[in-house]
Amino acid sequence: MSDLAAATRPAAQQTSFRVLIVDDDPDTVVFLGRLLAREGMKVEAEYDGAGALAHIAAAPPDLVLLDVLMPGVSGFDVCRRLKNDPLTALIPVVLVTSLEDHASRVCGIELGADDFLSKPVNREELLARVNSLRRLHQTRRELESRRLAAEIQRKEAMRRTFARYISPRLADRIMAESGDGPFESEAQRINVVALFADLRGFTRLTETLEVGRVVDMLNEYFTVLTDAAYRHEGTIFGMAGDCLLVGFNVPFAQPDAALRAWRTARAMIGGFSPVLDRWLHRGGPSTGVGIGIASGEAIIGNIGSPHHMSYTIIGDAVNTAARLMETARASEVLVAGPAYEAIREAVAAERVEARGEVALRGKGGATPVYSISL
Repeated sequence: MSDLAAATRPAAQQTSFRVLIVDDDPDTVVFLGRLLAREGMKVEAEYDGAGALAHIAAAPPDLVLLDVLMPGVSGFDVCRRLKNDPLTALIPVVLVTSLEDHASRVCGIELGADDFLSKPVNREELLARVNSLRRLHQTRRELESRRLAAEIQRKEAMRRTFARYISPRLADRIMAESGDGPFESEAQRINVVALFADLRGFTRLTETLEVGRVVDMLNEYFTVLTDAAYRHEGTIFGMAGDCLLVGFNVPFAQPDAALRAWRTARAMIGGFSPVLDRWLHRGGPSTGVGIGIASGEAIIGNIGSPHHMSYTIIGDAVNTAARLMETARASEVLVAGPAYEAIREAVAAERVEARGEVALRGKGGATPVYSISL
């Protein structure tokens, strides 16, 4: 290494392009190193195949000039191992050999060698081949940088899309686990807990309010509701007018989905209370959040037309939650029987009233309903 260092010390300023010369002849190493260093390349050297493999594993170079005939691990063996390893397969390898027979050339091609140089090495040929591979390396690096930048932009756009439905933590989990996420998967049937919430009588009240004031009030209201949903890792499936649909046990399994839905409902009503106080102080309408919760099987997937798609859930649980929401009073949570059984212990200290079997609009039979007032 000292001979090589002495030979390349007066070289032109080097770039980040690193060339590893592998040859058991020190004079050849010094000769090749001097030529490449003058072209502004950073030259490194190893004098046997085993040392070359260890060197490349520790610090992969941008190009390898590889002697074929070396004691121990031959240049063919080094080339084979480099090209068979996904971590080093793209490193260009130029075989430098005194073998001129056709079979040796074919062997090198089959092993994946990128080019050949014959010994004794001609200066012009060496520089032409190495500079060609350097340009290729720079092009690959630029393309990879652009690809990575595009991939980062694509994933950030996807993350923003996911964040329309789910909490930032779940969005990060989707990106880490599957990239495209469950929103790209086919429709499926799963058990869900659906929560519907809206403002009691707000639609009628908006007829007497200024447009700008209505929008500001809805923004305050939905901020409270979406924050509560995200805090308990619910998935937002719909926001229309003053109504919000949140699903649990989707897109990831949540064994405590019903409990999460109850905690979300409580957080929604509790979080809206100070907002309502501000509205009343400014002469706004007296209203409150009414919520319906139901559990059961639903279809989940992208539904719509070629021009507009929505990731949503449909099924009996969703319909039941919607009907319960329609009849809930302000600050009241109506829970269908199966969902209530899953949270019975958690709401033991609350004001719970069994409403009995209730006939809900659009449903064939009666549904056991429980009222929880907050």
